[in-house]
Amino acid sequence: MFGSMNPVLVWFIIGLILLIAETVLPGFVIIFFGIGAWVTTLLLLLGLLNSSNSQLLVFLVSSIVSLILFRKKGRQIFEGKISGKLAPGQSLDDIKGQKALVVESIKPKTGGKVEFHGTVWDAESDVPIEKGTVVQIVERSDLTMKVKPV
Repeated sequence: MFGSMNPVLVWFIIGLILLIAETVLPGFVIIFFGIGAWVTTLLLLLGLLNSSNSQLLVFLVSSIVSLILFRKKGRQIFEGKISGKLAPGQSLDDIKGQKALVVESIKPKTGGKVEFHGTVWDAESDVPIEKGTVVQIVERSDLTMKVKPV
């Protein structure tokens, strides 16, 4: 299929596929191979590459070099910011005893919602708790907080 296609177009499509794949695959690695494919595309357009071997070599070298040079900085940019409301060294697992605000009434069998550090969490309790009540976190299980009224 690719044998009769223009190598510039082939490398461009490979780079595009790799960049799109990065959006659905974890790890922040594949994007650098997409960049390597586009560097190869650029050098082909400039007429600096002739053979398939030189194209593969440029692809591999540019991918690995960009990975080594830019992955750490890229992860800092794209990983997102943490609210900073937890103390340094404190984990989200260490939230037992902290306070949250009920934003959707909690019923014993169906649960409700609480806001903790600006994020809304599913919540459950052994007793009904009305919206607007301050509660204490008893434990966290995955994305659900068990709470009790203060």
